[in-house]
Amino acid sequence: MIICFSITYFSVQYAYSIYDEQLYIKSSQVLDLSSNGIENELKKIERLSFNVATDINIQTDLEELNETALDYQKLIIRNAITDKLVQYAGYEKYVYSIEITDADGNEFAAGQRVVATNEKIAAIRKEAQGGAGENRWIYPDQENTTMAAARQIRSYKTFDFNNLGTVVIWVRIDQIVADIIAGSELKKGDMVIRAGDRIIYPDSGESIDVTGFGIIDRNGYMIKKVAGKSFFFSQFHSTTFENWVYYSLVPFDAIFNKIILMKQILLISFIASLLILLGLAVKFSRSITKPMDDLMAKMKEFPKSDLTQSKFEIVEVELLPMDEVGQLHRTFRMMIQQINELITENYAKQLTIRDAQFKALQAQINPHFLYNTLESINWLAKGNGQPQISKMVESLGFLLRNSISLQDTLITVKDELEVVLNYITIQKFRFEERLQFHMEFLEPIGHHRIPKLTLQPLVENAIHYALEPMIEPCTITIRAVEEPSRLVLIVEDNGPGMTPEQLDQVRKGEMRTASKGIGLKNIEERIVIAFGETYGIQVDSEHGKGTRISIYIPYYLGG
Repeated sequence: MIICFSITYFSVQYAYSIYDEQLYIKSSQVLDLSSNGIENELKKIERLSFNVATDINIQTDLEELNETALDYQKLIIRNAITDKLVQYAGYEKYVYSIEITDADGNEFAAGQRVVATNEKIAAIRKEAQGGAGENRWIYPDQENTTMAAARQIRSYKTFDFNNLGTVVIWVRIDQIVADIIAGSELKKGDMVIRAGDRIIYPDSGESIDVTGFGIIDRNGYMIKKVAGKSFFFSQFHSTTFENWVYYSLVPFDAIFNKIILMKQILLISFIASLLILLGLAVKFSRSITKPMDDLMAKMKEFPKSDLTQSKFEIVEVELLPMDEVGQLHRTFRMMIQQINELITENYAKQLTIRDAQFKALQAQINPHFLYNTLESINWLAKGNGQPQISKMVESLGFLLRNSISLQDTLITVKDELEVVLNYITIQKFRFEERLQFHMEFLEPIGHHRIPKLTLQPLVENAIHYALEPMIEPCTITIRAVEEPSRLVLIVEDNGPGMTPEQLDQVRKGEMRTASKGIGLKNIEERIVIAFGETYGIQVDSEHGKGTRISIYIPYYLGG
């Protein structure tokens, strides 16, 4: 138990190390998820600036504002532009204000305006014009701590892309970050967003000094001690915004304190359980020794004794304990009873097998008696000059030998055709010219194997359902078609055929037949058992034109 404990302890410690590593990775991914959330909101701001810049009403108003000279008309247009901006800004949670400056320097705004110097505004316009209609982010600086999205408004109605003005959206980046990290552990620490050497968040200018933290991966984490306390430091480089880096510094205890406590409790509980189990094991093993010795003594006497003796009843079942030793006693008692039952059952089976063998030998007499009788009839017919009766008897004897023989379940196509020919010989005497039979086979096909009595029942069905109802002659044809991966044996006739409803019932196996012979279902099941689910039979029929049954078998030559 000490060895097992040592192995388990080190295994648990190793598992803990892997678990901690995964936990650190997942914790660092929180910064990744948070950055994605922040950038998704900023992308919405970008789309908003695009929608404002491409708004057909705003573009029309700005063009009319440049063209009209009437002050009253300009006032109406300015009010319309302002109303439109109010509509855009009114539903945006993370927007301070939306401002538009036309080509003449006139300003239109909606929302809480951000105070900015003329130099700052001129720099924003210049940056927007450099983008030529593309969104440009204006980062906070010492003069203005608010982030903005700027875009040049260019006319696209006539595709001349004239400059109509500039749209500036002042963004509440602090509110975006606060909402994104509200439900995560990042709220318990510090977070900084940098774009190159500029700090985007927080706007207070107080940020994490990461210069002394050492080197970590591009997107990674490290555990760093600052002023005697452990911190979980992680960083993430944005793949959407160039030169953007996210940093977070969270007190280690704030994230992992409960996990460390859980590990300590688990280790203490494990050691206490081990000590308790050691004491119980010693006591328990002593309680097992004597009953085990008694059981082993009984087992040693077992090979030398009569199983029916009462001493192997051991003890009464009600007095046996419900522990492992009691189970062993019960199992030993059940084993003795089962051995007695098996001996009796085996003896009875031997008697049954002997009786079955005797009956099987006796049953072999009947076919031989039948064959001898048919042979006598055959010679009598020949002696009396009756070749037709002789031919029928010979064919009947051949059919009986093949149908009764149990030696081979699979026979060659050639042997099966020989059975069919003997059957046709008998039927010819009955139907004469009404039965027209043809075979179309190549010599190599005759060596393939199929289940016994596959073709003959199909020919019998053709005679029963096609020939008998007809007055004119009926043609029954057996032919073979070679396909790339299988062999198709076809039995077809020119009889009355089946209606679509009858054909559907036959394919589903729901058609009741008048005969008591071998049905299509029997033939198909034997083919599936012999070769697999991909093979079987297919029934095709057209009312008034005959029936065709296709048998699909593999290129199987036996062996």
